[in-house]
Amino acid sequence: MQNFDDIRTLLKSDIQHTDEVLIERLSSNVALINQMSSYIIGAGGKRLRPLLLLLCARATGYEGNHHHLMAVVIELIHTATLLHDDIVDESSTRRGQDTANEVWGNAASVLVGDFLYSRAFEMMVEPDSMRIMQILSKVTNSIAEGEVLQLLNCQNAQLTEVEYFEVIERKTACLFQAATQIGAILSDTDETQELALRDYGLHLGSAFQIIDDVLDYESDAKTMGKEVGDDLAEGKTTLPMIYALENTSGKDHALLISSIENADNSNIDQVIEILSSVNAFDYTRQKAQEASDLAKKSLVTLPESDYKNALTLLCDLSLQRKS
Repeated sequence: MQNFDDIRTLLKSDIQHTDEVLIERLSSNVALINQMSSYIIGAGGKRLRPLLLLLCARATGYEGNHHHLMAVVIELIHTATLLHDDIVDESSTRRGQDTANEVWGNAASVLVGDFLYSRAFEMMVEPDSMRIMQILSKVTNSIAEGEVLQLLNCQNAQLTEVEYFEVIERKTACLFQAATQIGAILSDTDETQELALRDYGLHLGSAFQIIDDVLDYESDAKTMGKEVGDDLAEGKTTLPMIYALENTSGKDHALLISSIENADNSNIDQVIEILSSVNAFDYTRQKAQEASDLAKKSLVTLPESDYKNALTLLCDLSLQRKS
């Protein structure tokens, strides 16, 4: 097993059944909901979060079919957050195509996002597990808190590394954590393995988001499906910028401060040059590596299987990705 396609091949049947559930549960009597849902889901993406739930369920010996349902719940929650994110960030492109708010407007995007959330909550009761419902209700609230924290920190050049990690844990890593823990709960595995998979998801989610913040500066629009420097244009102070602000002075420092406080990416080439000169990207990637290593260590108690190997491989792939 060497790449993401190999992992998808391993889970081919589970992915097929999950896609069938996704299509069925997105169906609505309201034509606009069907139209927008098809557009959003058809935009692609790796669907990593539902994939993690499927892997963790199989890695702990689950033989039922509720993992397909819960994988869809995770995907619906994630998709709803993206819809709302794009409105808050005033984004016009995602994954190389126009965002839903660009096509249908903010009002329709907010309401369809609400539909996805409510449909997810409608579905999450079906396994009849209070613990799963507690995890999903808590994670939905945590994501909302993370979004508000990020909004409050926009154009804040004083953001600390500790505060940055608090935001990404709530905004991104917690949904990874929920996906991996629910996979373990479904199989009724022992507490040691459940907590191990919970920690795995948290650390993998952190690594994923840290790399995402590097790619916003290092990648290109065609690969990412969005413009380089979008975070800076939105006034987001991510880890490369935090590190650079701590390790620059004079004109370079002043330019970084101005770029953040004015949400200005007009000097993006110069900003990238400054970040590179103080090894901000190397530092950030090292932090991602540390999180990825912690995720791998969390899998030690898991029995050997192709599914465990796939979970381990995802730790490496999260660091190597280009989009």
